[in-house]
Amino acid sequence: MNIKDIRGKSAEELEGELQKLKKESFNLRFQKAGGQLENTARVRFVRRSIARILTVLNSKVKKA
Repeated sequence: MNIKDIRGKSAEELEGELQKLKKESFNLRFQKAGGQLENTARVRFVRRSIARILTVLNSKVKKA
């Protein structure tokens, strides 16, 4: 998900996407601990996507 897509979404949509990514991050951590994680780059992608969403949400809150 790129930043243009994130900025185009409403705050409610971003909250939903954030919850989805946090669940995925949780599952990826368990897979890593169990030695079942195949795509290690996905952890980095999810973590950065969460950071992007939080940044946009915080900027929308400051504007309001």
